[in-house]
Amino acid sequence: MSMRSVRIPGEPLRVAIAGIGAVGGRVATGLAAGIEGLSLTAVSARDVARARDRLRTIPISVPVLPLAELAQAADVVVECVPAAVFREAARPVVESGKVLVPISVGALLEHWDLVELARVRGARIVIPSGALLGLDAVQAAAEGRIESVRMVTRKPPAGFAGASYLTEHGIDLEGLQQPLRLFAGSARDGARCFPANVNVAAALGLAGIGPDQTQLEIWADPTVTRNTHHIVVEADSARMELKIENVPSEENPRTGKIVALSVIAALRKLAAPLCIGS
Repeated sequence: MSMRSVRIPGEPLRVAIAGIGAVGGRVATGLAAGIEGLSLTAVSARDVARARDRLRTIPISVPVLPLAELAQAADVVVECVPAAVFREAARPVVESGKVLVPISVGALLEHWDLVELARVRGARIVIPSGALLGLDAVQAAAEGRIESVRMVTRKPPAGFAGASYLTEHGIDLEGLQQPLRLFAGSARDGARCFPANVNVAAALGLAGIGPDQTQLEIWADPTVTRNTHHIVVEADSARMELKIENVPSEENPRTGKIVALSVIAALRKLAAPLCIGS
């Protein structure tokens, strides 16, 4: 397979996926089904053998490469890795002047120098809407004056499995019978405390008045079966009240099924002659 470093005009955008789990695997499946103007050229994963097995079930045959080599095999790299290795996946893409589509938006806040690097290198960082609706409307409102943005996230207790914040604070959700507020503060701090759970809050902060001014509550709620986000935006142009109830992924209940679909929609937009939404 050719590993061109420069895209040839008129050919499909070459897409690579860093991480082939719940989100990355679904994105790979969508690309394998065929999307005009896009082609999957490589993936990366910690467990190479498991990744190859996953690709065979799609089915599609592409190389499984180290994270550092993905940018040379693609024009666009979709980041679907744990937040701890976000920089390892993201920096080579930005340095190469390619397009980075990150899922770990909270991790991007911790590595904001990559945005300046993208400006210098001519790269682009395209954040998909993910599990939220209305980000385009929030961005539009931010062209005027936004007074406040408040978000309340509720997930079934299983959606917080493995969160180090719970262990550090001695919180046990086993057998939880009533809703329990786990966090209240800024979107930046919430994304830092729950890096696998509330990337949506980081995206909302970036779309609106910033992650430090965006207020966030996170609840473990045994009365809900879906990952629920309720957002209220007060602006001089509109008052917005948005609510979305996302079906959790079977493979990873910390993320909703719609996240991968949002990535596919964002990729399609990169190659489409017609784009809808601001």
